[in-house]
Amino acid sequence: MIDIHSHILWDVDDGPSSIEESLQILELASQNGIHGMIATSHYKHPLYSVPFQEVENKVNLLQEELKKNNIPITLYVGHEVRLSSNLISSHMTMQYHTLAKSRYLLLELPSSTVPLYTIPIIQHLIRLEITPIIAHPERNRSIIERPTILENLIAHGALAQITAGSITGHFGRQIQKRSLQFIHSNLVHTYGSDVHHLTKRPLLFKEGLSYLEKKKLSSKVEIFLENNQRIINNQPLILKELEHSK
Repeated sequence: MIDIHSHILWDVDDGPSSIEESLQILELASQNGIHGMIATSHYKHPLYSVPFQEVENKVNLLQEELKKNNIPITLYVGHEVRLSSNLISSHMTMQYHTLAKSRYLLLELPSSTVPLYTIPIIQHLIRLEITPIIAHPERNRSIIERPTILENLIAHGALAQITAGSITGHFGRQIQKRSLQFIHSNLVHTYGSDVHHLTKRPLLFKEGLSYLEKKKLSSKVEIFLENNQRIINNQPLILKELEHSK
């Protein structure tokens, strides 16, 4: 299994503070059945912005430590790119990583709003043959209140990633409820842990999948995991027809 959204690089953003903690998270990920993780450190977040080359360097160092410690996980570069009006210029000057150097970009919206320039930027990225994947839309306040906003973003070419902790209820029952609605409506296409720490923002990768299977959503699990693998392979994703949210 592949985890496409993780904060596993130490001492760069709000993820682990030491390489030892990074390795502990990755050892747990391996026990969860994960064999590949994309390191998606923040870019242009209000508090953190990890440089392009630092991601490369730390991924390489951490991969060496995984080998020394016999932890069978392959790491890939990435960023969780915060939406901004100058995102396209940052893309053209290679200031951030796409997911595993693919055509897919993990795009983070502000926590409470969806700016008016979101759709024009999505359209511009698509013209550049980059497909934006909206990170954890179920945790955006505007989308929680009006799910049709997410439908509109997807209608204009974006995809979306659901977070394990949202499914398990780690972020509260309202977010959990919306997460399941989005999954039923085919409004989310990929799955990630968004792990930051061992306790405060834990992995919950396997727990989220188990919860969906208990809800008789095994077919959705299969699509999420297949799409995660396809991102690594830079292949088209499996997309199901949208069903309107209520």
